[in-house]
Amino acid sequence: MTPRSRIREIIQQHRRFLILSHTNPDGDAIGSLFALGRVLRSLGKEVFFCNESGVPERFAWLAAADLEVLREPPTEGFDWAFALDCGSASRMGDTVERGIDLGHTVNIDHHQDNSGFAVINWVEARSSVGEMIALLARDLDIPLSGALGEALYLALVTDSGFFSYSNTTPESLRIAAHILEQGLDLDRFNANLQRQWSLGTVKLHGLALQNAYLAEDGRVGVVTVDEDALEHTGATREDSENLVDYMRRVRGVQVSLCLKWESPGRIKMSLRSWGEVDVSAIASSLGGGGHANAAGGVLYTDMRDAEKRVLQRIAQDLPGPHEEASLNAGAH
Repeated sequence: MTPRSRIREIIQQHRRFLILSHTNPDGDAIGSLFALGRVLRSLGKEVFFCNESGVPERFAWLAAADLEVLREPPTEGFDWAFALDCGSASRMGDTVERGIDLGHTVNIDHHQDNSGFAVINWVEARSSVGEMIALLARDLDIPLSGALGEALYLALVTDSGFFSYSNTTPESLRIAAHILEQGLDLDRFNANLQRQWSLGTVKLHGLALQNAYLAEDGRVGVVTVDEDALEHTGATREDSENLVDYMRRVRGVQVSLCLKWESPGRIKMSLRSWGEVDVSAIASSLGGGGHANAAGGVLYTDMRDAEKRVLQRIAQDLPGPHEEASLNAGAH
């Protein structure tokens, strides 16, 4: 029996479920959280939602966002827990990790470095966990319409870069097409998703990009956001979410790095590449993780030391002159 079929069996045989996703949730973590909840509730199940960080304000427009999301897991009242989009148990946060029984937890994830921390682990190389929830809904004969379709589409587009990343497959696009066929209003969806910036966001991006620079002979693009930048612009840490993607667009850049101050002694690292370099290997060596072209983690140090350590590690994985010549030849 495959993990996917075992999950279907668990859903059919039990009644109460807890759904979890990683702290500081992105579109896939929130979308898959709400999507699985809709799947379970459509089957008459009782569902609790939990995320230690809560639901980010930029996703408050979701039809499912009116559901209560707990910051701590209930101590009882559920048969099984589902951990979504978490490469390890620690990604759920300290409070959640301590509060659940991994012996009754299902791990559904698409990260290649997943630790397999639960009793049942469904880990596949997919565009998103949302794509996996869509497949599960199909197994259970549930249409991808309404709030379910909206939540799944959020997961799909945010983790695939609007279907521009290499993790996009024909299956991803077929699922997206099916959601649209079920009536998703794409104009409304895109307006809600993309029209979330504040003036502080614009000012923060301008200030950060003004100080961006190139390293390693133009092959690494670096942008940083320190505490002063946040205070000066009145922006929040969430407002810096897309900064790492700007530097990846610079001609010749193979790895884009964004370092963001989160609190004293805590720096958030985001890495992106176009395929020449596996940034998940870099992130993993520094205590983080992710995908080949999109990864990240947290460094417990100051900004200057974080910058030095990450750049040194990136330099180790940049292709040498002979490898670059081979890559360039293959591109023509």
